[in-house]
Amino acid sequence: MKKLLFLVLSGTFLSVSAQKKWTLQEAVDYAVSHNLQVISSDYNRKLQESSLQIAKREYLPSVAGNIGNTVSFGEGRDIFGTTQRNDNFSNTTSLSADVLLFNNGRLEKNVRKTAFDLEASEYDLLRVKDDISLQVAQQYLQILLNREIVKISASALENAQRQYDRARITTEGGATPQTVLAEAEAGLAREKQNFKNAEINTERSLFTLAQLLRIADYRNFDVENVVLPEVPQPPLHSTENIIETAYQNQPQIKAAETRIKAAEAQTEVVETAFWPTITAGAGLGTSYFNSLVTDITGRDLSGNVIKEAGFFQQYKNNFGQQISLSARIPIFNKGITRLQVQQSKINEDIARNNLEAQKQEVLQNVQRAQFDAQSNYETYMAALEAAESSRLALDFTEKSFAAGKSTIYDVNVARNNYANAQGSIAQAKYNYLFSVKLLNFYAGIPITL
Repeated sequence: MKKLLFLVLSGTFLSVSAQKKWTLQEAVDYAVSHNLQVISSDYNRKLQESSLQIAKREYLPSVAGNIGNTVSFGEGRDIFGTTQRNDNFSNTTSLSADVLLFNNGRLEKNVRKTAFDLEASEYDLLRVKDDISLQVAQQYLQILLNREIVKISASALENAQRQYDRARITTEGGATPQTVLAEAEAGLAREKQNFKNAEINTERSLFTLAQLLRIADYRNFDVENVVLPEVPQPPLHSTENIIETAYQNQPQIKAAETRIKAAEAQTEVVETAFWPTITAGAGLGTSYFNSLVTDITGRDLSGNVIKEAGFFQQYKNNFGQQISLSARIPIFNKGITRLQVQQSKINEDIARNNLEAQKQEVLQNVQRAQFDAQSNYETYMAALEAAESSRLALDFTEKSFAAGKSTIYDVNVARNNYANAQGSIAQAKYNYLFSVKLLNFYAGIPITL
């Protein structure tokens, strides 16, 4: 039995030891390659890539082959009124090709427009990846914050346990009343509850990140502990510099700018409908005819019977070639082309307005991140001061309680105040770190810990 228990515990230890701990970069890389939004955006990019290939192949000529077989049955009358059978079989074979020679550069303009669409879809994909990366980074920091709160709760629980042990000894010895022990026990129970809540919050944040990464086995999911600076530096970047950089490198801005170019190119494509279309063509063909009633096709001048030629002979005799040059000149189409041009110009205005909307969104995001960074830094510095005051107050209260001048209730209040102050420091620090990481992201600096 002991041997079996040893093996079970050993296996559990090895399983825990072998558990993978994800770094932030690993989590980000995994998310951007498995997230459904990223996959969907990549499919859209591939569709645009295929559309560009189709547009380029419009330069090539169209070639088609045709084979037709017809069998006819019935009776008919000749010019003399004689009724006779008219059953026959016919075959035609042809090969034709045509190519667009002129349409005021419609093909070239369509290729350019489609290339802009592809470029915009690539920027859309980058934006989705950036959004997922930010979500992963924020959730990763949330895990680290919750773990730090667990440490704070563990320290508070340890102090409460010592306080309870001391109160039990003094109460059992008759030095302190029973109420001291009861309050110490209540304080210990509260700290146990706080510790358990902190552990649950940590597990919940790990579960949320596992869901974001689409990892089914979330119970065995874990991340690396990262040592972060205890005293963050104040924000270094100015809002103006970050905004200018963000306007130049944010994919949503690039996508909006590219879609303006695509809309302008589409207007040029539509305007080609005002111009003539010139097409060249060439073709080859031959045919075969066979009467199912008789193989005599007539008589020559000497009265000799002329028999129907064979299949290959008729193919040779009937072989023909043709070339063509055609022009389609637009004269009147109810003014539809002009209206389509107006619609296309409206789409240009919509694209330009969308660019301004994207710039406004980036501007607000940068300003919000700058404001959050500054306010979180100030909150952090204030929390440090409050924590130091709470520590001194707790130290004084514990000494006062040991001297019999304070109650156990006063000690518990001071301890709770100090624990809350430590939690406020951790919360402010991690909020500030994410704000700075967000500012760095808009400044073109990759997110790292």
